[in-house]
Amino acid sequence: MKNLMNIKDFIDIEILQDIQDQFSIATGIASVTVDQKGKPLTVRSNFSHFCSIVRGNEETKKKCHQCDAHGGLQATIAGNPHLYKCHMGIIDFAVPITVQDNYLGAILAGQVRIEEDDNNIPSIIGESDYKIENNPNLLKAYNELTVTSYEKIQAAAKMMHGIINYIVEKEYVNLIQEELNSNNLKLMETITVKSELERSLKEAELKALRAQINPHFLFNVLNTIGRLALIENAEKTENMIYSFSDMMRYTLKKTANETVSLKEEITHVSNYLSIQKLRLGSRLNYEINIPEEYYEIDCPFMTIQPLVENSINYVIEKKNEGGTIVIEAKAEGENIILSISDDGEGMDQSTINDTLDGTIYKKNGNSGIGIYNVHKRLMYYFGSERGLKIVSSTGNGTKVLITIPLNKSKNNTEG
Repeated sequence: MKNLMNIKDFIDIEILQDIQDQFSIATGIASVTVDQKGKPLTVRSNFSHFCSIVRGNEETKKKCHQCDAHGGLQATIAGNPHLYKCHMGIIDFAVPITVQDNYLGAILAGQVRIEEDDNNIPSIIGESDYKIENNPNLLKAYNELTVTSYEKIQAAAKMMHGIINYIVEKEYVNLIQEELNSNNLKLMETITVKSELERSLKEAELKALRAQINPHFLFNVLNTIGRLALIENAEKTENMIYSFSDMMRYTLKKTANETVSLKEEITHVSNYLSIQKLRLGSRLNYEINIPEEYYEIDCPFMTIQPLVENSINYVIEKKNEGGTIVIEAKAEGENIILSISDDGEGMDQSTINDTLDGTIYKKNGNSGIGIYNVHKRLMYYFGSERGLKIVSSTGNGTKVLITIPLNKSKNNTEG
C-alpha cells in the first residue's frame, strides 16, 4: 500500500469539522484539528474569549503555540490523549490522530477550568509572566470559562480519541481491502493458483470484516459509556453496553476457518439490531423468527449480520419513515433456508446480478461488499449451488436467502 501521510486521505474535512463542532457543543470544550505540522485543518469550535484575548498579544501568542506543539508531541509519543496545563493555567488536552504508527495530526482541545485542585496536572511549558489579575478584561473572561471535573474532561478526551482514530483506521482498512481485491484479481488470471486463492481470499475477507471494528475504539467507547452509565444510572445506556460488549466478544474471538451455531449467529444479529433500534427509534422495526430446533445447525461465522447491516444502510437510513427487517428460517428438503427481508425500494435483476458477481463492489468501493463477501464464503463452504439468492423487484422490497445444509458443513466435507 502507498504511504499515505495526509489526514485528508482518511477523513473528509467537512465531516471532521462537523464532528468537532458537535463535540464542542455537547461538552463546552473548545477544539481545533491540526495536521502533522501543526497547521489548522478546521475552523476553531467554541473558542473562548479568554484565549482570544491571550492570543491577541504577540508575546503570549507565541507561548500558546509552544503549548500546542508540546502537547501534540507528548500525545504522539504516548499514543494517547495528553492532559496538561497551559502557560496561563487553564486545562487543555491533545488527541493524536495516527494510523499504523504514522502520525497524521492532532485535535487540540480544552480551554476549561476544573473544579478540583489541578496540581496533579502537569504544566506543559511552565507559567507565563503575564498575570491574569493585572488585566480586568482577562480576569472577567477567565471567570467565564467552562468549569468541569477532571473525570469529565478525561472522558471527553478518550471519547474523541476513540471516535477519530476509529474513522481513520476504518478507512485505512478500506484502502487495504481495495489493494487486496486488485491483487486477487491478478492472481485469479493464473489458473494454477486457483485453490490457494480461494483459501486466502476467504481468510482475507473475514479479516477485513473484523478489522472494520477497531479494538482500540471499542475499548475507549466502552470505558467512557460505562463510566457515564454508572454515574447517571442510565438503564438504556447500560443495556447498550451489554449488547455492544457481546457483539465485540463474538466478533473478536473467532478464527478465520470457524463455523458457529446458528444460535450464536442470531444472538450476534439480535445485539446488533437492538443497538440500531436505540439509535433509530421508531424508524426501525424488526422481527427474528428462528425456531429453536434449528439453533445447533452449523453456520459460517458472520454471514447474517452483514446482510442486516446492508438493509440498515440502504433501506432504513434512506427512508424518512424507516422500515422493517424480518429474519426467518424454514426447512426445505435437506436444507434450512434463512431469509433476511426488508420493505425497501427493491432491486432489478441487473442490479442483483452485479451485486452477486462483485461488479458493484469492484466499481464503487465498499458498496455491496457485505453481500458479495457472504456470497463468496457460502459458496466456499457449501458449493456454488448454495451461494446467496436474492429475490427482489423494483418497488417491492428485497429478500436475501441463505441455504444451509442440515447435514453438511465445511468441517465435515473435507476429507
